[in-house]
Amino acid sequence: MDIQFDLIIIGGGPAGLTAAIYGGRAGLKVAMLEKEAPGGKMVKTDLICNYPGYDEILGVDLSIKMFEHSTQLGTEYLYGDVASLDVDGVVKKVHTHDGNTYTAYAIIVATGSVERTLGFPEDELLLGKGLSYCAVCDGAFYKDKEVIVIGGGNSALEESLYLTQFVKKVKLIIRRDVFRGDLINQKQVFKNPKIEIIKNHEPRGYLVEDNHLVGVEFFNKETDELVEIKADGLFPYIGQDPATSFLKGLNILNDEKYVVVNPKMETSIKGVYAAGDVIDKDLRQIVTAANDGAIAAQEAFYYIQALKSKES
Repeated sequence: MDIQFDLIIIGGGPAGLTAAIYGGRAGLKVAMLEKEAPGGKMVKTDLICNYPGYDEILGVDLSIKMFEHSTQLGTEYLYGDVASLDVDGVVKKVHTHDGNTYTAYAIIVATGSVERTLGFPEDELLLGKGLSYCAVCDGAFYKDKEVIVIGGGNSALEESLYLTQFVKKVKLIIRRDVFRGDLINQKQVFKNPKIEIIKNHEPRGYLVEDNHLVGVEFFNKETDELVEIKADGLFPYIGQDPATSFLKGLNILNDEKYVVVNPKMETSIKGVYAAGDVIDKDLRQIVTAANDGAIAAQEAFYYIQALKSKES
């Protein structure tokens, strides 16, 4: 079978984009397969303030810079949603849901993670009808309205602050009595007059009228009562789940469905690497994703060169 590419990178977030840059600089023929806009979660982030070299930069601007850097080095950008992989032989195959198959010597999985839902029956029904997982995308729709943000980590804190540019009020609700996010973010939230903090409340269901969200029912852990909190919009930031459903059956996932890799970003399958938020690790940041992508691409280069030397 003809080999279309040396390296296929699945996912166009910071790990995938960095891998493409390093693969291109190494002289590999690289393809990046992405089902959304390049940049991953960077595109959905307002300001990034912890990436070296920038005091602050818009998430979309950093995404564009990384994407342009990768394509200048020859990366071919392919649009598609991966359905499955065939990785048994030297030639790796990537199958997409629209029926395309792409081949390469090596694959880097950099598909990142997806937002965790609250797990209520109306999760899909209400998406875009008062329920959103992207304040940067949808915040302006709630100008002069009241919204609920659920979550105690950095994403919830940062997106609450972002929403105050538009909304009349943010009700930031956490299940516990302490936040998990960085202290600097907490301080900014605490002093913002548009943010009301509500602690020890667990979401129990959506309040719905005419197929549109109008609020959330919570269990107040302090009073043991169910309470209804009305709002025009809801933004849950309660964690992420790895985007690895297409890897089922390959025996490279842990119990939480993250990809298991060694320090070289190698999986247990030769020629298959993983990088970024999709792997089993402690710290998930843009800078650590970029680190993973660089290592994965360099190791893939060594692997591909070894294969080609055997063929010649």
